[in-house]
Amino acid sequence: MVGSAIVRQLLASGHPENRIVTRTHAELDLTDQTAVRSFFAAERPQQVYLAAAHVGGILANDTYPADFIYDNLMIQANVIDAAFRNDVKKLLFLGSSCIYPKLAPQPMREDALLTGTLEPTNEPYAIAKIAGIKLCESYNRQYGASHGIDYRSVMPTNLYGPGDNYHPENSHVIPALIRRFHEAKASKAPFLTVWGTGTPRREFLYVDDMAAASMHVMGLDKSTYDQHTQPMLSHINVGYGDDVTIRDLATTIGKTIGYQGDIRFDPSKPDGTPRKLMDSSRLNALGWKAKVALKDGLALAYADFLKRHEPRQLT
Repeated sequence: MVGSAIVRQLLASGHPENRIVTRTHAELDLTDQTAVRSFFAAERPQQVYLAAAHVGGILANDTYPADFIYDNLMIQANVIDAAFRNDVKKLLFLGSSCIYPKLAPQPMREDALLTGTLEPTNEPYAIAKIAGIKLCESYNRQYGASHGIDYRSVMPTNLYGPGDNYHPENSHVIPALIRRFHEAKASKAPFLTVWGTGTPRREFLYVDDMAAASMHVMGLDKSTYDQHTQPMLSHINVGYGDDVTIRDLATTIGKTIGYQGDIRFDPSKPDGTPRKLMDSSRLNALGWKAKVALKDGLALAYADFLKRHEPRQLT
């Protein structure tokens, strides 16, 4: 999802299509060190956007913790090291807001990293993403001056939009609810049950906004980036700037899809972190703010879902 959005932004900004190198998972397994090193040696890219990751919602993270930590550690280590070995000077690593402690002060500032206990359900994924930040920082500290490398990290809040994963079990909250409300409307179900109490608050960012922010950060000159970061606290938050309750999110998605039934909540299911709102003031000070409002973004996301999963609009 994010990689496709970055490609759209690169093309829209005038980058020639034949200069943009991508690979699908089927074409290149990023957990395979030999394959990754061969790819970099053959292609010799000048810049790298590392958006690839093994991702999923609460259920997937809680069910497959070994897969989440292993796959993401391998992807990051292989790509970042291969980039360095093949003289890539600029790299952008995309992390996640789950790197912050479960009870971090809200909104979450970059300096909240490593100040408390992580949310248990996604701790393995979070640990991997923290390792990605530290990989970039460590390569910069060891090789920045001698080799001229400049590896940066951005931490997006919860993302949604075109290209999302709508798997019934392994998707994040917005695509999961879009699919469930769509199916409930089609079957004329009298009610739909959502996990948890509905009280947790979450921030959501449209994926094309995230892609634009990624290009903005990548395009900053080094002196400007260095002025707003520290060698061992170099990541930058990317958020929308506001959050909503899961209850309000579900209501908005239901209205977007046109579902007429009741929305119920199951408090026996986990809520996850009580609140996750990013402090994006560092990025705002660098000249970037989100543009796509949640209501508008949800309409675009549902249109994408229909295009990919439902040939005919529901009546």
